[in-house]
Amino acid sequence: MNKSTQPIMASQLKSLQQLIQTAKFDQAIKQAEQLQQQTTDTEQQVELWYLIAVAQRYEKSFSQAFISIQELLKLNSSHSRAYQEQGYINLALKQSTAAKTSFEQAIQLNPSLVASWQELIQLYREAKQMDEVQKTANHLAKLKQLPPALLAVTELMHEGKLLKAEQICRQFLQNNKRHIEGMCLLAEIGIELKIYDDAEFLLASALELAPTHIYARSQYLNLLIRIGKYKAAEQQVETLLHEQPENLSFKVAKANVLTGLGEISQATTLFEQAIAQSELQNSPVAGFHLQLGHAFKAKGDITKAIAAYQQAYKLEPSYGDAFWSLANTKTYRFSDEEITQMQDQQDLEGLALTDKIQLHFATGKAYEDRQEYSQAFRSYQQGNDLQHAHNGFDINKIEQQVAEQVKYCTPELFKNRGDLGLNAPDPIFIVGLPRAGSTLLEQILASHSQVDGTMELHNILGLAARLRGRSNQSNNPESQYPKNLNEIKPEYFQRFGQQFIDETQVYREQAPLFIDKMPNNFLHIGLIRLILPNAKIIDARRSPMACCFSGFKQLFAEGQDFSYNLEDIGRYYQAYLKLMAHWDEVLPEYVLTVNHEDVVDDLETQVRRMLDFCGLEFEQSCLDFHKTKRNIKTPSSEQVRQPIYKSATEQWRHFEQHLAPLKKVLNID
Repeated sequence: MNKSTQPIMASQLKSLQQLIQTAKFDQAIKQAEQLQQQTTDTEQQVELWYLIAVAQRYEKSFSQAFISIQELLKLNSSHSRAYQEQGYINLALKQSTAAKTSFEQAIQLNPSLVASWQELIQLYREAKQMDEVQKTANHLAKLKQLPPALLAVTELMHEGKLLKAEQICRQFLQNNKRHIEGMCLLAEIGIELKIYDDAEFLLASALELAPTHIYARSQYLNLLIRIGKYKAAEQQVETLLHEQPENLSFKVAKANVLTGLGEISQATTLFEQAIAQSELQNSPVAGFHLQLGHAFKAKGDITKAIAAYQQAYKLEPSYGDAFWSLANTKTYRFSDEEITQMQDQQDLEGLALTDKIQLHFATGKAYEDRQEYSQAFRSYQQGNDLQHAHNGFDINKIEQQVAEQVKYCTPELFKNRGDLGLNAPDPIFIVGLPRAGSTLLEQILASHSQVDGTMELHNILGLAARLRGRSNQSNNPESQYPKNLNEIKPEYFQRFGQQFIDETQVYREQAPLFIDKMPNNFLHIGLIRLILPNAKIIDARRSPMACCFSGFKQLFAEGQDFSYNLEDIGRYYQAYLKLMAHWDEVLPEYVLTVNHEDVVDDLETQVRRMLDFCGLEFEQSCLDFHKTKRNIKTPSSEQVRQPIYKSATEQWRHFEQHLAPLKKVLNID
């Protein structure tokens, strides 16, 4: 259905709702069935099935109502109100156990469904589950304390209608500027939309207004961990633990913070204490074992990491993250039993989308390791298709960002404003595409006595987001940044540079130089040049097919949404080449390109090139990089702890018959 007919359908849906409210059930059903013939839009079909089922239930046509709900769930298996309606149908049929299951599924998908919670109180009371009665009553009381507008916001959020939820929440806050729950909800929407700077500002403001608000502070803590601001997160978690010293989730959060700060031994001790405490309470948590595994993996203790991941899936057989974490060690090999378990679990009804995606990617890796490449590609494709449909990525926006960088980051900009930044030589930025060999280059350079390795730091991306702003974006497709690099006050460049040095100090040790290996920073090399003119930038480049396919079969934690579609990843690679060519033109010799294939073929020559570029003396430790002991938190962590190998450079050829869309975009015969 085209966009011009959508408002018509919206008004017809409203008309159907009015027919049901006025008890004209038969008329509502007939009109809905007619509308079903006029649209192929899945979302509208779902809404029509829902209204048909409601009308049929009110009409006491319970069997037909149940069939309608099943048709709806075939189109959208995570539709919370469908399960709520199923609960009402089961209640009408006096099937209390089935009704309870349906309402429980509804609130699991959407915890803000007041009606489901209300029905569950009575069902739990009838089943003499008094503990559940109390928990349900407590949750219901919290929901009823919310203003109606915010309750609507929570429902929309759980239904995935984030932009509508954001609109209502902002309207509410315009009239209730100091409403803490409203600020927390808007921040949560911002986090879901990956507008982290807005969310961070909202939560910091909420805590200024209400310093004792535990939920706001815990939400702020989780955001700081997510964006890698571990020192700030440490302050927040200490405050929370002072208030609630026995809170297990806060203890685990502190362990995650310590992992981020490189204090792995302390972190693993805390994880183990949390695991022991949860077991004493007879409620072991699979996620605690998973996070313990991540800490061991960062440290390089892969045997203990594997044991922790395996324990996680033993506790929770459909825990996709546990299986994907095993696959993501890159060295683990799945047993026949594990492959069978993954395949059985990924077909479970009601399985969370995240688990399903992770299980598909892990299964793909399992089959690839067995050289069953067609089966491996099918699994990778299934995982990518689900993730691509979920994240709503639009490659056109990246291509527009690249076009704007080319348009505004001109030779004149750097001639007029290129001497205003901070002259600190400390940072070495490694940029490029993920899976292009950046972790290997980082490990080589971090093996030098004068260089600290850190992690993928979010600071430059955060600064770019603040400069981009959000005002007038609906009216003007072009954002404020990078155009405003020509307009902002000259003193800001040095201030931004100093801010970067100050904020990243926590990740460093004693070396004079340090590495930021956030690959996406290639989009912001102009900004880096203006705020840190003496920084060094190394472009980690890999041949297009090898790089793109390696990205396609990798499930990233976040931030690489372009990688889940072969055409998108090819266009992203082309946009990257275009922008890097532009930087070479307007900033000659500012960026050193290092090809992964050259590193594999002649390690010493490329190591000396990089060290010369960074103004560093040659050290043998850089050639013996695999012996360097340091914490590494990227997917390649185990690979760079081994001597260099060539086997990965041509792996994509095993899948070549499936990669026609990628080859077409990359103009490869």
